[in-house]
Amino acid sequence: MSHNRDAWVSQRAYSLWESEGRPEGRGENHWIQALKEFEQLELTKASPDGNELIEKLKAAGRLIRVYGEPAAEIENGLQRKVGR
Repeated sequence: MSHNRDAWVSQRAYSLWESEGRPEGRGENHWIQALKEFEQLELTKASPDGNELIEKLKAAGRLIRVYGEPAAEIENGLQRKVGR
């Protein structure tokens, strides 16, 4: 783990703990939640032109259409490209 990641997760977990009224015994839950949030933030980082994000979304199967490409059609839960 990088120092920046640890620091961010630690600060976020502490903030979650404080926002819940500083409950005892929930430190691990707060750490896990903060780590999930950090990972989500990392997934949304994109290059200045957005290509990095487009590739990540394609790989995850979450991109429906890229500007300039034919639209996709969903049939029986499966996605297929439709020609123009």
